[in-house]
Amino acid sequence: MPRAPQTEEGWYALHDFRSIDWDAWRNAPQRERDRAVEEAVDYLQSHEAVEDDEAGASAVFSVVGHKADLLVLHFRPTLDALSTAERRFERTALAGFTDQPTSYVSVTEVSGYVSDEYFEEGADAVDEGLRRYIEGKMKPDIPDDEYVSFYPMSKRRGEEYNWYDLSFEERAELMAGHGDVGRKYAGKIKQVIASSVGFDDYEWGVTLFGSDPTDIKDIVYEMRFDEASSRYGEFGQFYVGRRFPPTDLGAYLDGEPVPTSEHDGAGDHHGHGHGESGGHHDHGEGSGHHHGGDGGHHGGDGGHHGGDGGHHGDDGHDKESTDDEDIRGELTDLNIYAGQPHGEDVYATVLYSEADTDEVFDEVEGLRGNFEHYGTHVKTAVYEANERGRSAVVSIWETQSAAETAAGFLSELPGIVSRAGEGSGFGTMGMFYTVKSDHREEFVDKFGTVGGLLDEMEGHQETDLMVNVEDEDDMFIASQWRSKEDAMGFFRSDEFRETVQWGRDVLADRPRHVFLA
Repeated sequence: MPRAPQTEEGWYALHDFRSIDWDAWRNAPQRERDRAVEEAVDYLQSHEAVEDDEAGASAVFSVVGHKADLLVLHFRPTLDALSTAERRFERTALAGFTDQPTSYVSVTEVSGYVSDEYFEEGADAVDEGLRRYIEGKMKPDIPDDEYVSFYPMSKRRGEEYNWYDLSFEERAELMAGHGDVGRKYAGKIKQVIASSVGFDDYEWGVTLFGSDPTDIKDIVYEMRFDEASSRYGEFGQFYVGRRFPPTDLGAYLDGEPVPTSEHDGAGDHHGHGHGESGGHHDHGEGSGHHHGGDGGHHGGDGGHHGGDGGHHGDDGHDKESTDDEDIRGELTDLNIYAGQPHGEDVYATVLYSEADTDEVFDEVEGLRGNFEHYGTHVKTAVYEANERGRSAVVSIWETQSAAETAAGFLSELPGIVSRAGEGSGFGTMGMFYTVKSDHREEFVDKFGTVGGLLDEMEGHQETDLMVNVEDEDDMFIASQWRSKEDAMGFFRSDEFRETVQWGRDVLADRPRHVFLA
């Protein structure tokens, strides 16, 4: 008989789908509707804060199509806690206006496909990166990306193709190839795969999260051509929707777009769980990112919490996040793109070293190999100052706490003297100025002119032009000001507007501005 992989279980999951009786809702007195919204908002907020348990995560999504109107997603350490969360919704006035057309119960897991060593020798036998990855699979956060797709799936047990007749080695090889396809979507798609064997009608529940719904379509479509799916995958119904903050429930019920403009973007959602699934995509058997026999692994950001701000921060980051949004709004009014590199939901940590750049790069290259095990890792690179004798190590992650954790490792690099944003004043960074190769020298010369202008401006402290040691067309500019008002004075200046206009001819992409304070 083929060997079944060993498994270890984590948190239990409930996908609680709700359909609204719209006729009853429209005919209800306004006071009843108001009470229903108030009670439901309180319920959703308390569950997002996991006030009903010591650990877990919850979120609410609008669902598109006839199958349901709302999805309330819960992760909890026990099945009993899921039952409590489900029943507490029934105590709200809104529940009287809803039906439950379907639901799905499952439990997160890891299996021997991820690491035989973990099961045979224990957690201490594997490296810290793999331990974090496993923790992230078993105790997932609900990512802040806006769109969700959920579907159940099983492995085929047909006469010609029967997954369970294959040897462990054959299944592991197929899942490894499946993971290779999914890794191309790292940074775009996050997933949670949970086992429902014995719990529900299918064998696994797959939940995909992404900021662009077409990325969800693309990864599912491409996976259909992979042998693990084309021969052995069987799928149930698909549900698609968008996350919104509980405070937007009234707007949703009024037929307004959600998230509302007040909450547009993922930064309004707060993660309360542990870990975050990576940007890979594998189907079933607690697969995660599978290795090909060398003990390697790839994937999720285990052991991290989701964050809010558009920058790294310590205490008081909620205020800083608000300040960040205010700044972006001001820059938008000035027709300056104020997003973050690689999209709106990544977090940067930057440390400066006065050690030899080659030495720093060698050390970073080793750490980067470990960072790439995590699906939340976007980029880590070394930039060398154009004139000053120091280099910058820039590490970009999809969660704030992942960037913070990376900073702990990076702080041990040789010659580290400071971290961007920790000094006095106001820090602002224009990151990833991708220059057209034939305009590289022109860009450097232009920076020299702008640098001279900056030196004469009120409140300016220092500005560096730094170049990626692996790609000289990738420029990084770090600027420190006495205050936000001083920095905004520069952004409002005619000289800056002229520089932006000039940059459209020499840059291969729009410069993106990130703030650290």
